Amino acid sequence: MLDANFWQDKKNSTRIIKEKKLFEELINSYKYSIKRLQDLEDLHLLAAEENNETIQKEILQDIKNLNLLVKKNEIKCFLSNETDSLDCYIEIHAGAGGTESQDWADMLRRMYLKWSESKNFKSNLISEHKGEEAGIKSSIIKIEGDYVFGWLKKESGIHRLVRISPFDSGARRHTSFASIWVYPVVNDNINIEIVEKDLRVDTYRSSGAGGQHVNTTDSAVRITHLPSKIVVQCQNERSQHKNKETCMNMLKARLYDHEIKKKEEIDQDKESSKSEIGWGHQIRSYVLQPYRLVKDNRTNFESTSPDKVLNGELDEFLENSLYKI
Repeated sequence: MLDANFWQDKKNSTRIIKEKKLFEELINSYKYSIKRLQDLEDLHLLAAEENNETIQKEILQDIKNLNLLVKKNEIKCFLSNETDSLDCYIEIHAGAGGTESQDWADMLRRMYLKWSESKNFKSNLISEHKGEEAGIKSSIIKIEGDYVFGWLKKESGIHRLVRISPFDSGARRHTSFASIWVYPVVNDNINIEIVEKDLRVDTYRSSGAGGQHVNTTDSAVRITHLPSKIVVQCQNERSQHKNKETCMNMLKARLYDHEIKKKEEIDQDKESSKSEIGWGHQIRSYVLQPYRLVKDNRTNFESTSPDKVLNGELDEFLENSLYKI
């Protein structure tokens, strides 16, 4: 930062300032925790000498609050991979089952948007394909904020819902599936080479909500990377140029994520888990009937408040998944 040319590269300087801010917050919080613990210890000795139970109860509550703060800092230490600090894309796809699964996919999208809102993160809709009657067939959203990808990276997989279907006139219990795929938004420091001849670019008319211009021109863009068969698409922007730019950024992110998975030697498992959105592949189950329970099948963490979870209260599930890294 002391370099004379530091501020000339705006993107790089912004990235470094962001990293500096995050490290400073972590160090300052650590120093505060140490000092606070020492102060509570001194106060406890005085309260014990005076046999002041009221103060001792307050100290106990302060220790519990301090423990929560230390836990948050501990979790941040788990977010140390190269991509953890990056923003992320979330792809949501409904499984087999028509309207029921499409409604479930829409519920999941709302859950992540609510979580993002609770963190004061920024979210954008990139692409969407609505269901015929209700819900969505697929959707891509982008979430921007501190360590978003690090928090959400373990959400990739199949999510299962069991409930009395609102679309069944017989009020029968249905099981629905939807897939989630989270991958990082790569920054300029990660060099991804894309050869133009490896791309097939298609344009089409947007089918989503929008103004007159969006609905009457071929502004939506789909790009296929032929060697990897990766397909990305965007229809949310008003111009074809903007949609293509967003698609290229998504393609870079997908290619980077693909290479990382290959290096970790789990790409084959990932593809096989994506091959069938159904039984035996779910990472988390959300049961609304005949009992109420959300259970993560990887960590065995459970919540008996599915309404809160579906309203964006995901932190406990996310924290437990990070401890399993």
